[in-house]
Amino acid sequence: MIIDVHAHCIPSEFRSWLETADPSTGIKLVQAERGTSVEMAGRAVSQPLRPDLTDFDARLAAMDRQGVDVQVLAGWIDLTAYELPTDQAVAYSRIHNEALAGEAARAPERFRTIGTMPLQNTDASVDALNYAMDELGMAGVELATTVDGAYIDRLDLDPFWAAAEEKGAFVLLHPMTPLTGVDMSKYFMENMVARPAESTIAMAGLIFSGVFERFPDLKFCVVHGGGFMPYQIGRLDKGYEMKPGLTAKNISKPPREYLKQMYLDTVVHDAGALRYLVEVMGADHILLGTDYPFEMGDDDPVTFIKSAGLTAEQEAMILNGNAERLFS
Repeated sequence: MIIDVHAHCIPSEFRSWLETADPSTGIKLVQAERGTSVEMAGRAVSQPLRPDLTDFDARLAAMDRQGVDVQVLAGWIDLTAYELPTDQAVAYSRIHNEALAGEAARAPERFRTIGTMPLQNTDASVDALNYAMDELGMAGVELATTVDGAYIDRLDLDPFWAAAEEKGAFVLLHPMTPLTGVDMSKYFMENMVARPAESTIAMAGLIFSGVFERFPDLKFCVVHGGGFMPYQIGRLDKGYEMKPGLTAKNISKPPREYLKQMYLDTVVHDAGALRYLVEVMGADHILLGTDYPFEMGDDDPVTFIKSAGLTAEQEAMILNGNAERLFS
């Protein structure tokens, strides 16, 4: 069974809720020439809402074309709602996750789900995690690299990490609002360069803050092949060795050892890069992803994995074995 761990969805029920949301929710839809976008707490937070994020039949057809048996549905990262005050964020998270679970229930043999969390409040996030997994049957959570402008390692999330570890939650880390304050508007660099850079910064912060030292059993996956981190992990190891007063306060091993505790997806668009990921991480820590339905995703992931010149055993782990183990 081939499982795609990186796919996005705006459930049809949730799209309807967005269209009729009361102002007290902190949500507002804005009509413009490019399409309908979302404001939260008075700030524009999304690109135009794409129909293919909601089109259920097109999603199933794409999965069949890709050779994907099961897709792990996550929300669109633009709509995490970290901008909202806690009360509004808690209500928003529940409405979103219930709609996502409902979307998956339309074809339960084809979908699993991971929910969005109100990360601006740690206690509320623990409650939301428990509700998502215990009541809605979700497999875990999708988190953004930053929460209302703060990188995720700067937050006091240890109670949440502890709960996620205890429950065996699958945690998917995804970049959002990449490199705020840096002009990346030319040449599509906001996506091509800034997004993997955001993931790299967040991963380094999580490693050096000791999250993976304290919670070694987290099922933690980073999209887009972990950004630039695998390529520069030697530089982090060198910094750990040469500047322990700055880098070793919260960790007891070189950063490479914590990177190997994570999982990375296959959305790297280069067979040599995938082979390198397998060399750095081990094939048992690579998961198939597509980033559906976005243009920068991989629309033919099985063929891509088979093009990398891996062994049959390595291919089998990436195509199904690893994900089946994590989502069993």
